[in-house]
Amino acid sequence: MTLMRYEPFNLLNQLQREVNRLFDTNRFGDEETGHALADWAPAVDIKEEANQFIIHADLPGVEVKDIDISLENGVLTLKGQRSIEQKEETDKYRRVERVRGSFLRRFSLPDAVDAEKVSAKCRDGVLELLVPKREAAQPRRIAIES
Repeated sequence: MTLMRYEPFNLLNQLQREVNRLFDTNRFGDEETGHALADWAPAVDIKEEANQFIIHADLPGVEVKDIDISLENGVLTLKGQRSIEQKEETDKYRRVERVRGSFLRRFSLPDAVDAEKVSAKCRDGVLELLVPKREAAQPRRIAIES
């Protein structure tokens, strides 16, 4: 016999999440048409250094060939697809939490970035984007004359 933890509001919380997702078109959708463009969004860390921005996106289970990165009009777009595993009819899942399908994240970049030198690499399910700043945009120390 398997013991299961009793959570009386679990179904109600799940229903609330689904209703919120249904009406939340601005998060992953096209604001003009209201159509959803993505099924999920990867978790992202953004770090600013003196000469660059570093963006780390968690993409476990996503192959590099399924990731598309573009930079247009100061907007960095990260999109792709996490494949759905083929399941046999005999598999009996009790819980499925890993999201499958398309993903989308967009970031507005400041004018200080050098769009021509953006680079990306992916290792161990973490995508790293290096977005360098232009030389003129980097802070410099100004000497005071006396």
